[in-house]
Amino acid sequence: MAVTAVRAPSGAGTDFSSRAAAEAYVGGVCFKQGPPTLIGAELEWLTAQDEPSASGSRPGLTELADALGSHAPRSIAPESPALPLPGGSRVTIEPGGQVELSSAPFGDPTELCERLRADARLLERLLRSRSIRIRSAAADGDRLAERLLQLPRYRAMERTFSGIGPFGKLMMCNTAATQVSVDAGADRAEVAARWTALYTIGPALVAAFACSPDLHGAPVGTWASQRMRAWLRLDNARARPPVRQWSDPIGDYARWVMDVPLLCVRRSEETVDDWAAPPGATFADWLCGALDDEVGRRPDTEDLDYHLTTVFPPVRASGHLEVRYIDAQPGDGWTVPIHALDALLSAPAVTAEATRIGAPVADEWLEAARCGLADPEIRSTAVELLTLAAEHARTPDAAQELGAAVNRCRDGRMPTGEPAHHFDEEAGS
Repeated sequence: MAVTAVRAPSGAGTDFSSRAAAEAYVGGVCFKQGPPTLIGAELEWLTAQDEPSASGSRPGLTELADALGSHAPRSIAPESPALPLPGGSRVTIEPGGQVELSSAPFGDPTELCERLRADARLLERLLRSRSIRIRSAAADGDRLAERLLQLPRYRAMERTFSGIGPFGKLMMCNTAATQVSVDAGADRAEVAARWTALYTIGPALVAAFACSPDLHGAPVGTWASQRMRAWLRLDNARARPPVRQWSDPIGDYARWVMDVPLLCVRRSEETVDDWAAPPGATFADWLCGALDDEVGRRPDTEDLDYHLTTVFPPVRASGHLEVRYIDAQPGDGWTVPIHALDALLSAPAVTAEATRIGAPVADEWLEAARCGLADPEIRSTAVELLTLAAEHARTPDAAQELGAAVNRCRDGRMPTGEPAHHFDEEAGS
């Protein structure tokens, strides 16, 4: 949810001559083609102020900025140089005060994990200097959702999501994820294969790494991953593209993006606090002139770039492929999904085999989020996928980590070590 700098509107013109031109632009910037060699990750943690007088409360933005110093993001410290940590990771703050590390890309997942681990230790020390502690939890089971960031983007986001249901604010303020990013592929065929694989194996990996059964303020219902439940329920048009119907991910993703309703419209400094978009209007509507009266201008390239950051599918195309469906893991357990995804995409034949294994449960997103490893078919698929990953891991240590995950999943245990329970079959949640 990184925030792009506000730019003054560019007038009545547009950088795009047609919808087709805009779609071509999306395909180019969202799916950068080249030999797949790099991997990166984003780690999120919940935060709490540790002072006795404010036990369990969210830290103030001033305290966060003071603790992070020259590494503070400009969303909380506008004059900050926002320097990366020594391992190359940049720090961002999510709306509810969650802290996030976004790694640099690396050619070796072991180096990625080593750099991230060192940066995470430093981040923890910096925050502790202001009595702020981080929690390796994917969902907040104790506190009501509370938005700390007051940027116009997040005001518009909360307003939009609140009109749909409770899950948007819960997602924004009370959840945390482990996100893994990989190159899209060398050509359209490889892009399609890797994209298809990441979606096909998604439900099984959701279940394998589900560890957020408690989310304070969520509607009644017992779920293995309340975090993923929130993402799947917050806004279907924005978060659940009909990927299984797509034959060409590059073209189909671009068409889908154009028809996703606007979450917000960047305004000039005079009206910066109100970024509300006309209800139900899509980027395509804006582009063709249907919003001339309400917005007063046509969109430019920066508007489309910004719109791309307001779609939240399980796998998002951001030049690379950003896997967004894995819960934040306990302790240093985030290394396991990094090694798993690296291995499963390590060669075209492995990717094809992973796709074959995942296919029987490829549509079971809600079932995976709700039942997790308690569903026998999903558990079996998760075990088979992680076994394949262990066989193709780059190092013996990575293979050992993945082997332990195989045994855990076979035993029906969550990453926390707790047994996966048989969850309720409630409807409509």
